[in-house]
Amino acid sequence: MAMPAPVPPPAPLVVELEGVLMRTDTLHEGLVRLLKRRPHLLPRALGWRLRGEAVLRAELARHVELDVSRLPYDEALVSRLTEAKAQGRRLVLATRADQRVAEAVAAHLGLFDQVLASDGERLLSGAHRAARLREAVGEAHEEARPLAQARPRALLKALRVHQWAKNVLVFVPLMAAHKLTQAPLLVQALLAFLAFSLCASSVYVLNDLLDLDADRRHPTKRRRPFAAGDLSLGAGPWLGLGLLGTGVAVALLVPREFLALLGTYYAITLAYSFYLKQVVMMDVLVLAGLYTVRIFGGALAVGVPTSSWLLTFSMFLFLSLALVKRLSEVRRLRLANETAAPGRGYMASDYEQLSSLGVASGYLAVLVLALYITSKEVTVLYHHPERLWLLCPLMMYWVGRVWLLAHRGEVNEDPLVFALRDKVSYAVGGIAAAVLLIAS
Repeated sequence: MAMPAPVPPPAPLVVELEGVLMRTDTLHEGLVRLLKRRPHLLPRALGWRLRGEAVLRAELARHVELDVSRLPYDEALVSRLTEAKAQGRRLVLATRADQRVAEAVAAHLGLFDQVLASDGERLLSGAHRAARLREAVGEAHEEARPLAQARPRALLKALRVHQWAKNVLVFVPLMAAHKLTQAPLLVQALLAFLAFSLCASSVYVLNDLLDLDADRRHPTKRRRPFAAGDLSLGAGPWLGLGLLGTGVAVALLVPREFLALLGTYYAITLAYSFYLKQVVMMDVLVLAGLYTVRIFGGALAVGVPTSSWLLTFSMFLFLSLALVKRLSEVRRLRLANETAAPGRGYMASDYEQLSSLGVASGYLAVLVLALYITSKEVTVLYHHPERLWLLCPLMMYWVGRVWLLAHRGEVNEDPLVFALRDKVSYAVGGIAAAVLLIAS
């Protein structure tokens, strides 16, 4: 009786690392980290590239270390590979990534029987890759299919269009001067709003590139497009430059003083992204200042003088809101039993102090409002300034409520954006507008 023919073992499964096993390119990952951690080596990186991509990849792997445990892997493919491994199938990682990076990934996943990668002299791609594979596994092998393209909404998410709401502050000088109905001035304010928004999105893109490691350790920020691999890191710098150029082009349509202020705003936000956000208290002071700069920018765009009362009120109020944001982050540290926030200078033990500083700053803003109501300047714009006193209890209520919600963990985003989505804040704003109207 004839014996059944033996079943041949399944063909080896070959997996490319970049764009297949993970949603990113390790070359771009290395360049981003070089920019943040060792920017003085960027000129040398150009020389490495001129010697070939394999050299560039090897030097990046030597000078900056990737946390391979946090890279955006295709979890569905990892599950498939785990099943194949359990069934005894041979798995080969064949990638254009550098050998150091590929071996670190293989060690982290614990799935691959063999690793083929670029060796610092030759890039593992094209005909060279095919030849290496023939030597390692023969002709009969299967290649894992590449990932799908980036999600359509990833671009808008990277721009953080919802954060543009903060730029409505450019309309405040127009409202304070009772000139919101003057169409030419309103157009100028709209252009200022658009210029600020485009430049802010440019900074958000750069910030997300620089914050890859911290974002990937964060429970919600890890879903940002660059951190999650939904957008290519290589497209990030071009996207940021395009947004900046468009913002500058729009700014040229308003008075040139506004363009100078916009340049200052951009420089400060860059300094914040690179360094200042890591400095305790300096970060919240800068955030408060950037809010106030938007108001000053709106005044320059429409040619309306800015009241020192308005700027002082804004500084205290926005410092309070910036501290709300930091308090929410420190609260998450406490809940996660962590001591310090990655990429920040705050610790879980700072919770009470941040709360005290923030509430005090918020109520100082109310005090400035009260002093303004008693000043001579108020009689120029209002026939019944005594009615403005109704604004003080409204402000005390709103500031106190925001801080209570922050303590409860219900303000988990930028507090100004929170306010623009909060029904109670809209009600308070409506009542305040009515008070201003009857006082006029």
